[in-house]
Amino acid sequence: MTTFTDILKNSFLEATSDFSIAAASVSLLSALFIGLFIFFIYKKTYAGVMYSKPFNTSLVLLTVLTTFVILAVTSNVVLSLGMVGALSIVRFRTAIKEPLDLVFLFWSISVGIILGAGLYSLAFLGSAFITVILLVLTGKVDSSAPYILMLQLENENAELQATEIIKNRFGKVIVKSKSITDGQPELIYEVKVKNNETSFMNELSAIEGVQNATLVSYNGNQAG
Repeated sequence: MTTFTDILKNSFLEATSDFSIAAASVSLLSALFIGLFIFFIYKKTYAGVMYSKPFNTSLVLLTVLTTFVILAVTSNVVLSLGMVGALSIVRFRTAIKEPLDLVFLFWSISVGIILGAGLYSLAFLGSAFITVILLVLTGKVDSSAPYILMLQLENENAELQATEIIKNRFGKVIVKSKSITDGQPELIYEVKVKNNETSFMNELSAIEGVQNATLVSYNGNQAG
């Protein structure tokens, strides 16, 4: 006599879909192709301070690995439950410094899941659509780049001369902060340098009373 346990075991616990090496190969190769495509797009659109090739390489591996896992999960229900339990104990503690890095991580994982499910057209179409959005929103029309200019001065006269040179060079500048210690001003400006032209730093350093002049690139948004 067939019991409920037998029915459950035969129809659910031991249910295994047919595994095709050809289909799995197509999924993994597609994952590798789109992963390399994500690698190229990340490198092209990156606007942070320091590009990380290991992180970008991990996007390719993450796409392939996710596809590999989904292929295994979809072949057996018991295996999928075990995989969920195993992955639930994993903790990722790597700090994400750039907001767009999260987008690329989710993109890689999503593509891996979609390809593992066999939805190849959706994976390619979605990746193309995301790429267009990224290129449009991150396109750099302006040839100037934001910089932080830090000056350490000996007296107010040096401050006036330095400020005059900065205003003549940039027209509009933003004072981010100003502090005075023992009569010595320290100023931080936000400026936009066109075509990476930094020759004005030599003029500032030549001013009598300028102790230190530092120009640092950053990826923030300039006000105005």
